[in-house]
Amino acid sequence: MSKNKDHHQPIGVFDSGLGGLTVVKQLMQELPHEDIVYYGDTARVPYGSKSKESIIRFSFENTEVLLQEKVKMIVIACNTSTSYALIPLQRTYELPIIGVIQPGAQQAVRSSKTSRIGVIATSATINSQAYTKAVLDFNHSAKVFSQACPMFVPLVEQGWLSNEITEQIARKYLTPLTKNKIDTLILGCTHYPLLKGMIKKILGRQVTLIDSAQAVTREVKEVLAGRESFVKNKRRGKYKFLITDKPQEFHKIAQKFLGPKLSKEINYV
Repeated sequence: MSKNKDHHQPIGVFDSGLGGLTVVKQLMQELPHEDIVYYGDTARVPYGSKSKESIIRFSFENTEVLLQEKVKMIVIACNTSTSYALIPLQRTYELPIIGVIQPGAQQAVRSSKTSRIGVIATSATINSQAYTKAVLDFNHSAKVFSQACPMFVPLVEQGWLSNEITEQIARKYLTPLTKNKIDTLILGCTHYPLLKGMIKKILGRQVTLIDSAQAVTREVKEVLAGRESFVKNKRRGKYKFLITDKPQEFHKIAQKFLGPKLSKEINYV
């Protein structure tokens, strides 16, 4: 697509499930005039326990769905997909495709004063070492401490954000990071921002939490500015949501991720 030709087209966002709605929320707030199409592969969630080959295949299929919606760029709002599929997708398609790992890693390096950075994510994302590589690209002397937190996604989707069971699990996951004296923690899964309160309670306010949704929204703005692709007329954006399973639960879960105020403004497909 050439400059100035695609400003009216929507931004495409895909995720393995509904965690990517944290990215959508940030986009809605900071780019209120842009249309957004969200594709959540809820039938195959979670990706974090799948093979590399499956994750790449799913990511290509998700991209093809969004291309049918005539999107002007794609945000991979899934850390696992970003880990394995971002580069193959960028090599295959001409439109801008960005992931959540590079922006989050860059923000973490900028925020850390001790260069001791923690990462929590799904098992697949941790095993890919994508965050470690990205952090070291920005600061080769940084120390990166990674921790897989496979139980966090189901806890969030159940709405168990602050109960005793969640705290026990979170303490088990996060205690090794406190022992490594991190001063910055990357929330390496789009579900995890909903657990910020619990994570802060355990780690303390001296540890800075990096929410990749904020970082990736800044990169979206930069891409749109560079391509002169912002929406020209200042009207309220339109939002379309496509999911592969459990549509009856979507509105309830969307309220958790987007908040009741934002969730009332959208139509569900």
